[in-house]
Amino acid sequence: MALGEGGGGGGGGGGSRLRRQLESGGFVAGEYVKQLSQQSDGDRDLQEHRQRIQALSEETAQSLKRNVYQNYRQFIETAREISYLESEMYQLSHILTEQKGIMEAVTQALLLQADRDDPALGPSDPFLPLSGKEAAGGGEEGRQRTLTTLLEKVEGCRDLLPESPGKFLVYNGELLEYDADHMAQIQRVHAFLMNDCLLVATALPNRRGAYRYDALYPLDGLAVVNVKDNPPMKDMFKLLMFPESRIFQAENAKIKKEWLEVLEETKRNRALSEKRRLEQEAMPRPAPTPPESTNPFEEEDEEEEEEPSAEEEAVDLSLEWIQELPEDLDVCIAQRDFEGAVDLLDKLNEYLVDKPVSQPVKELRAKVDERVRQLTDVLVFELSPDRSLRGGPRATRRAVSQLIRLGQSTKACELFLKNRAAAVHTAIRQLRIEGATLLYIHKLCHVFFTSLLETAREFETDFAGNNGCYSAFVVWARSSMRMFVDAFSKQVFDSKESLSTAAECVKVAKEHCKQLSEIGLDLTFIIHALLVKDIKGALQSYKDIIIEATKHRNSEEMWRRMNLMTPEALGKLREEMRSCGVGNFDQYTGDDCWVNLSYTVVAFTKQTMAFLEEALKLYFPELHMVLLESLVEIILVAVQHVDYSLRCEQDPEKKAFIRQNASFLYETVLPVVEKRFEEGVGKPAKQLQDLRNASRLMRVNPESTTSVV
Repeated sequence: MALGEGGGGGGGGGGSRLRRQLESGGFVAGEYVKQLSQQSDGDRDLQEHRQRIQALSEETAQSLKRNVYQNYRQFIETAREISYLESEMYQLSHILTEQKGIMEAVTQALLLQADRDDPALGPSDPFLPLSGKEAAGGGEEGRQRTLTTLLEKVEGCRDLLPESPGKFLVYNGELLEYDADHMAQIQRVHAFLMNDCLLVATALPNRRGAYRYDALYPLDGLAVVNVKDNPPMKDMFKLLMFPESRIFQAENAKIKKEWLEVLEETKRNRALSEKRRLEQEAMPRPAPTPPESTNPFEEEDEEEEEEPSAEEEAVDLSLEWIQELPEDLDVCIAQRDFEGAVDLLDKLNEYLVDKPVSQPVKELRAKVDERVRQLTDVLVFELSPDRSLRGGPRATRRAVSQLIRLGQSTKACELFLKNRAAAVHTAIRQLRIEGATLLYIHKLCHVFFTSLLETAREFETDFAGNNGCYSAFVVWARSSMRMFVDAFSKQVFDSKESLSTAAECVKVAKEHCKQLSEIGLDLTFIIHALLVKDIKGALQSYKDIIIEATKHRNSEEMWRRMNLMTPEALGKLREEMRSCGVGNFDQYTGDDCWVNLSYTVVAFTKQTMAFLEEALKLYFPELHMVLLESLVEIILVAVQHVDYSLRCEQDPEKKAFIRQNASFLYETVLPVVEKRFEEGVGKPAKQLQDLRNASRLMRVNPESTTSVV
């Protein structure tokens, strides 16, 4: 063995011991390695032991391969034997089926012969298959007796299937029912075809020849479809009864053919009998001769009463398309031909629009109204949010248009908007939150407002003639906007993004919202109303940050000039101040890289102007007072500090420097803030003007100990 050859001095016995040791149930790898390292004399022993373990591993792998190959061959041989057995069982089943058919035919022939020999005797088993001709020729008494026996043998159908003189059994037999979706066998049933309905029953487990009621289907609403053979699924046919369908398998092709022929023949006979009944009802009946009366006015009243009855009987419902209308509607609904179904209903309404409402018309209307309810249920299901939301708003156009044609505009509008709300909600939930916040907001706005725009255009197309539905769309748009703002605020404001990021995100949302003006829909005021609370919170939060930072710098203020050290730094500061709107900053620069302003005042100017610029991006009228009050509070912190320092400082040189900073703050910064605010808002701010005037009083009397606040 390979283990013995690579084991050095271990030999075959050492390999066997090693195998048994590794295969033992109590083997612990850590303890084994620890013991081995303690007993080994050096690296050579460990290398030899490693080679033995490696050889054992290779031998085990080869053994596993041989076992897998052997099992695979056995599996192939077993599968071949199963295939042979399946073929033999199929042949045996076919032979048994043929034998059963022969025996049933012989038994039926003997029973029929016995009936001919002795008419007083009925068939011993009423559930033997009967052809249509045999059932028709059996006589009224025999057919009635068979139906009575059926009512006794099938539990639960006596109340649902009352005996009537015109009802008789046409055909019956055993069938196998299969699942329509997975084609799996469900149960064995016995079907009884009568001249006006089809009864399906299941066998009772402990009572031979007894059945339990399962379902009853009127032939008027029953459609029969042949199912193409697809081995091993063969000899099948489908019954369509809205809103369900059932698949049955006959014992062989002959019985399947008989079922299809008998069902079609019975349906035709039923339609012809119904047609004859309607024709007889439509025929004018001779009125009974009234007794002679001497009252002349009574004769005139009778003539007036007879005229409308004659008109009422004049409605012709014997047309072929009217007779077949309920069945045609069932077929259209089953085949999802909604347009065809509504076209048939429109055709019937046009035909009956100027006809009197007679009893036959009422009966026809009752049948048609039932199909209309079924069609409406199917269309409602097509628009339900449980269905697939792919395809956009246009995917709902078919169902919506047919509901509108059926006079269900309000329901169509409600279901359409619910469907679109679910689609928008799903699209927002599927967005992945990744990368920068601004990138996510771009995606969110694109998905939401594009969906809203497509929905609005599709709504305008579908409900062009229903002006009353537009108010519902506006309510839906407001609700959808609230859903969008919830997702927007959660990402922008709840995550404590900077004011500049929040301003950019709100700007993107406003720009997308303006796209809706293309179709005459302006929702800007709604997005303002929904965002005002979050924006107020963001402005106040950022205001507090600026005030705290300014107070901190004020506490460390030494009132010294700034030394920027390099011309590049000075040039950068000039650009920053110019971008803030301070155009005369050069008059405050000195020799070399000196600036005749303190670091506190310069930092305050940049921070205040940055706050104002970002706040103006967020501005709308509801935020006017919040923005103005925040600006006043920020400016007052700096103004109070400068005024206090000017009153308390005793050094003349520092006092002059403080006065120079106060002049820059009052005469340069405050006018720039006031001008920029007026440009962004569109009107001047009286509070900022009052603040600047109060500062002028302080400059006139700098030695006063009175505060401006």
